Amino acid sequence: MSIITISRGSYTRGKEVAERVAKELGYECIAREAIVEASQEFNIPEVKLVRALHDAPSILDRVSYGKEKFVAYYQLCFLEHLQKDNIVYHGLAGHFLLKGISHVLKIRILSEMADRVKLEIERENIPEKEAFSILHNDDEERRKWSKHLYGIDTNDPSLYDLFIHIKKITVDDAVDIICHTVRFDHFKTTMESKAVLEDMLLAARVKVALIDQAPNAEVTARKGGILINVSSSEYRDEKLVENITETVKGVPGVKGIDINVVSLVPFGD
Repeated sequence: MSIITISRGSYTRGKEVAERVAKELGYECIAREAIVEASQEFNIPEVKLVRALHDAPSILDRVSYGKEKFVAYYQLCFLEHLQKDNIVYHGLAGHFLLKGISHVLKIRILSEMADRVKLEIERENIPEKEAFSILHNDDEERRKWSKHLYGIDTNDPSLYDLFIHIKKITVDDAVDIICHTVRFDHFKTTMESKAVLEDMLLAARVKVALIDQAPNAEVTARKGGILINVSSSEYRDEKLVENITETVKGVPGVKGIDINVVSLVPFGD
């Protein structure tokens, strides 16, 4: 039992690889489902949210704490999906959102630009120059989006366990490689790795519960204990602590709360 995340650009055949791996292993394959759920929670029409994923972060920048809210809602929907295990996910920042979970195999699929352009021309019936421009811009916007939301570069090799270049290695080869690799003991779910994932889910639920009153709060969880680091313009803001405590108590699974308030008032004022 494992989770596989596949990061990809458009027309790299990454979607095809993900779907075939899922079929071969008997896993569920997900991508846009989490986006759809996030859009419902975030109260932004799905079409705008999907477009925002490819057109840089301008849409969410126009919403109060848009970035923080989107990340919080998306991460919660994403983690709720992945509690079931045996999933192949190809989509937004899966490798980053599951950082620190040992039973996740993180993969990046690459393909030659010439091959991608050819596929774009065939599917969209457009000139070569236009196809190249679309793909180049799409790659750049995806990079900007990941940088803006998560502070990561999707091309950073340290984020992945495997880089697979679709050329000499075919889609069939890629599927075989991934299915073989995920069976290694390193990627099998353990009680410990499952507990870490459950902690991440609880922290995500608390983060969403606090998103309106403390959008910049940093939340971590361990065995039901919640640690919250939050900034306040009022030194020792007891009302803020009281409100946060009351909200967090209502989140199922919370067994204890520790709140650390960092004052934004300059020292000596």
